[in-house]
Formats: sequence, C-alpha cells, structure tokens
Amino acid sequence: MDLFQHGPIQQISTTSPSVYAFRITGHMDDDAAEALAEFMNDAFDRHDEKIDMLLDLSGFTGSDWDSMFDGDVIESRFRALTELRRYAVIGAPAKAQKMIGFMDKLIPVEAKAFSAAEADQAWAFVGETPMAAQ
Repeated sequence: MDLFQHGPIQQISTTSPSVYAFRITGHMDDDAAEALAEFMNDAFDRHDEKIDMLLDLSGFTGSDWDSMFDGDVIESRFRALTELRRYAVIGAPAKAQKMIGFMDKLIPVEAKAFSAAEADQAWAFVGETPMAAQ
C-alpha cells in the first residue's frame, strides 16, 4: 500500500486500517494542509466506523495561517468531530497542547497531547504501534 506523502507530511505505516498516523517535519504550507485534508476526507468516506488519528509534530516548525480558510481544510476539521474516535498529538507546541486539553472537554473526540518523550503513550492511546519503515 502506498503511504500518503506531501511536502512536510509523511504517513506512518500502521497495522490497523482505521488508524491514520502522520509525521509532519518542517513548515506546513497551504498546499500540504489542503492535500492532507483531501486525504482525510477520502478516508472518512471509506470508513463506516470512526477512525483514530495520530500526528507526530516533533519536527514541526509552523504553518501558514491562511490554510485554515481552505474549503477542504474546513470540511475535514468539521468532519473530524463526528468521524474521529481518538486524536493524539505528539510534540505539539505549548499553546496547541493547552488547546487540545481544553477542546477534549468540549468535543465528542478523545483528544490528548503528548510530549516527544511520551510517544509510546500516544501510540497506545490510539491502540497502535508504528510499523518499521519498509
């Protein structure tokens, strides 16, 4: 199976077809955000049940704010509220960690932020372990 890859985004192989994991390294531009949103909207379409998602942002350096206004990005974020079961983020910036913790109490998705040192706990949270690179 071909894994998703676009600019700073690389999908991490998992053993479960319902767990989507990505590593984002460097700067996330508008094109990358839109490509990931389109990929996830397609994933939501393919699954009848909720899915889990893990983002490893340990090497993330920032993103273009205007990408939030892209139609596909907006659609994927709203769909995530009903299509995701668990959402784990590794190595998020401090402000994002606080927001994830706050939003976990408000949204119908179990969302947790983990430090880079807690990566194993993040993977356990989504019920998966990363597969070795092939």
